[in-house]
Amino acid sequence: MSSKAPLSASTHARTMRKGASDHLVLNGGSETDHLITAHESDDKGHVFKSLNTSGLIPKQGRLIADKVDGIWVSGGRILMSKPGARLGLIAYWIFLHFWTPTVAAAAVVSDPEAVVEEVHRSINASRRRLGYLSSCGMGNPIDDCWRCDPHWETNRQRLADCAIGFGRNALGGKGGAIYVVTDSGDDDPVNPKPGTIRHAVIQDKPLWIIFERDMVITLKEELIMNSYKTLDGRGASVHIAGGPCITVQYVSHVIIHGLNIHDCKQGGNAYVRDSPGHYGWRTLSDGDGISIFGGSHVWVDHCTLSSCRDGLVDAIHGSTAITISNNYMSHHDKVMLLGHSDDLVEDKNMQVTIAFNHFGEGLVQRIPRCRHGYFHVVNNDYTHWEMYAIGGSAAPTINCQGNRFLAPDDSSSKEVTKREDTPMNEWKNWNWRSEGDMFLNGAFFTASGAGASSSYAKASSLGARPSSLVGTITGSAGALSCKKGRSC
Repeated sequence: MSSKAPLSASTHARTMRKGASDHLVLNGGSETDHLITAHESDDKGHVFKSLNTSGLIPKQGRLIADKVDGIWVSGGRILMSKPGARLGLIAYWIFLHFWTPTVAAAAVVSDPEAVVEEVHRSINASRRRLGYLSSCGMGNPIDDCWRCDPHWETNRQRLADCAIGFGRNALGGKGGAIYVVTDSGDDDPVNPKPGTIRHAVIQDKPLWIIFERDMVITLKEELIMNSYKTLDGRGASVHIAGGPCITVQYVSHVIIHGLNIHDCKQGGNAYVRDSPGHYGWRTLSDGDGISIFGGSHVWVDHCTLSSCRDGLVDAIHGSTAITISNNYMSHHDKVMLLGHSDDLVEDKNMQVTIAFNHFGEGLVQRIPRCRHGYFHVVNNDYTHWEMYAIGGSAAPTINCQGNRFLAPDDSSSKEVTKREDTPMNEWKNWNWRSEGDMFLNGAFFTASGAGASSSYAKASSLGARPSSLVGTITGSAGALSCKKGRSC
């Protein structure tokens, strides 16, 4: 059973009504409300006593609660209960409020600059090897770790050893069995058919998930990942498109590699299975390409993302230990939201590495938009933006190194950075730093805070990689066309 962390629900119901026999609907909710589900029942229709909190879901406009062993539960609070039913709920409340928050917190690095230094060491090592390796090496430490191997197809799990940055410890399905997706269908999100991607990702054991052939997968509802899973699209052209897309919610150790994710839509108001033993009611989703909600140890690598309803990759509600690398993103407005709201203190532990990505044509803003945490933006190629590239609020630390920024022709959009709705006397103390970045066509970065001083001492110890190498390092960004028997 995957563990889930709680979120405090602040809704005070104005009206209360019973819907179906196992639901309580509270009108007047907000987008920060959350749902705890427990919909599994025996053949007599009795709800099981053991709760699985994998149904915690953001909801706009209302809060849905579930009846569990005579108790109406939502957001970890008793709404109504029968006498004698409280003892089990007290134990459950203790689980929610004291144990589950430590899952993501355990992934937080106390010295983020040390992780930045590790990234620099990896890049330096790859550059040094270029002098005596074959022409396969590109100076990209992630790619140089595995792409030169012509036998990558029989050694797929080597990829799990190649991440850098804050998501470097993401295991995915390493050590688990290979699961081959043979069926592109998604007919029943509650009872997924074996051989489908949904059946693969909900399993309770580590799995390395690959694809039998080229396929376009149009999901009926969000694809809710379980922990210790790798989605590996190498060797096939795999598109997740035209429906709801991927959700990484209160789980850990997820690797998403080599997928084309685009035209994602909202899902919800439906039951969806998230493990072999549990399914729950999902309220309306945002329509992100990849939504990371309270997730940790997540690595998104070599994906091509575009044209989703909300974000391409969003990480919120205490998510941390994330690396977003080697992706190609294009044709989208709000690209990456990292941090849910200025008031959500859980996101102070958010740590994200954004490396070797190509941010291409048709992008508008939020590349990324950060709150609270620590964000290392290194050796990315920003060739297009319409409003701004990197924005933030709530005093995030942004360490921007060795990127290439090509500003649009619009004279009002030359600035790389944007402080959201904050006066200068406040944001001047935020630690936003640019080192070794290349600025073209009038682009400029407004630094603030500690700059290159003590806050970044360890991060600066090896220096940023030259931005002149960004074109080479990011030249293969996006989903790769890997052929069996050849280096990829």
